[in-house]
Amino acid sequence: MKYNWKNTAKNIGLFCTLFTTYFISLNTSVKAAETVVLRYGQWEESISVTDLESIAETGQVPQKYKVYTNKFPLEERQKFLKALQTGSRVNFVTLSRLLNTSVGSTILRDFARLTSRNDDAGMQALRAGLVLGAKTKERLSIISFIQNYPSDRLVINLAEALPVFNNLNLSYQQTNQFMQAINSRLAAKSTNQKLPFDPSEAGNGKVQVINLPKLRDEQRQRLVPIDIYWSDSLSPAKRVVILSHGFSSNRTDMRYIAEHLASHGFLVAALEHIGSNEKYKIDLTDLTKPKLTDMKPQEFLERPKDISFVLDELAKLNQTDKHTLQGKLTTDNAMVIGHSFGGGTALSIAGAELQVDSLKERCPQVLRATVSAGEGLQCIAKELPENRHQLHDSRIKQAIALNPTSSLMFGETGLEKVQVPTLILASSKDETTPALTEQIISFNKLPSPKWLIGIVGATHSSIKDPMSTAQTEEKKSIEVVGEQAADIRKYMKAITLAFASQMTPEANKYQVFLTPEYAQYVSTQAFPIRLVTEIPTDILKEINNAVSNNQQ
Repeated sequence: MKYNWKNTAKNIGLFCTLFTTYFISLNTSVKAAETVVLRYGQWEESISVTDLESIAETGQVPQKYKVYTNKFPLEERQKFLKALQTGSRVNFVTLSRLLNTSVGSTILRDFARLTSRNDDAGMQALRAGLVLGAKTKERLSIISFIQNYPSDRLVINLAEALPVFNNLNLSYQQTNQFMQAINSRLAAKSTNQKLPFDPSEAGNGKVQVINLPKLRDEQRQRLVPIDIYWSDSLSPAKRVVILSHGFSSNRTDMRYIAEHLASHGFLVAALEHIGSNEKYKIDLTDLTKPKLTDMKPQEFLERPKDISFVLDELAKLNQTDKHTLQGKLTTDNAMVIGHSFGGGTALSIAGAELQVDSLKERCPQVLRATVSAGEGLQCIAKELPENRHQLHDSRIKQAIALNPTSSLMFGETGLEKVQVPTLILASSKDETTPALTEQIISFNKLPSPKWLIGIVGATHSSIKDPMSTAQTEEKKSIEVVGEQAADIRKYMKAITLAFASQMTPEANKYQVFLTPEYAQYVSTQAFPIRLVTEIPTDILKEINNAVSNNQQ
């Protein structure tokens, strides 16, 4: 089938939207700083938080302080005001998660430049001020930080505030700048498509589930729990599909995708990575002392091995006498679908090379300029002893990576080694794995055939099963989940089915759903969707400008 890519430049523009974030206010009993001492060059003065708020809101310095500030050149006075007014929208859950990992200490040391304390107690107070400041205000700023710093007295090096706060979630800011640069290209072409059927509708098969919660890889001494979804429509002609969840999640995260594919005759195995599952959540009951068990660097290697192990076990079931699945599986023709860290896992087992040497080089700089949880998570792998890891399993013939981690862990050339057709999903309001750096730039490094889908208005967890997000902290954050994300999940059903069908006898009839026209056809006012197979040269220039401008 021939595809029409005339509107590629317009379609790529809708991959990212302007930052729109809302936070829930919090009443806290933590005692904030009573005395604030501002340092700016040679100037030092105690000032009330009320006066600071007034200066930030009005841009006017009270008369009693002008005797000091008037000594500054006009340019320095402008920098002073900008430092007070500068802030960034940061998801407090993401920030808390990142600051309480092994890599978070690097970020905290950068923020310690703001204060005169870098002892253990100072670091704990700094962490609390940042997380509570992000939660109590629409943005984390020097004012909201001061209001939530749990100490009687606080010294602020104001000259350091501007560069430090400008670095907050730099990758997300780059996404914003990229979007602004191409905003004029957002006009969408009207389309009238006649479709043979609706791929988001359930198939005729009656779905059943086999739970194997105690499945164990004896060679690695590691549990690999799986839920196997299948139906009476199961056929060896349909590929086996493996689902890989993200960090701090579990094997039910993409249950609706598993049920949908199973109803159409696919066998789906949703596995659980025990070294990075929901047990690695942060306890946010006390934001001043959040708790997190660090994930081990070895998990980057164990996750792809989990998938290979599951394929081995399914092959055994296929040959087991009188087993329900005997003779119904083709395990050497499999597809993997991964979300977030699972998306990075999917890329790894599809052939991408994990480049630890690149992480060792890049992470010290990156962690001074980000609160992106995705980047922080990837930097954990820099502690692995060997520099390069090839974890490809030749039984994987296709890969779907939803909001994947990919910007750092594969270095500059690792993604070039992906050996199968790959589909990448990017969400414009994703704070955890920002679209520009984690998906759009990385997409350009992948060999063809490849597809890139952008959903405007979607967040990091929008593709998750609503039962999975119902009881999580996403309810209290800016995540678009549950009923709000119903249209997104509907498209996920359609696109995963169409992609999985490409190496089956039904490939031709599903190709229409892998086109830009179909993505535009199913778009809604809330969630415009665009699909491309390449990024034009002029758009790449805009991407490079967005990145380089934020690095200055």
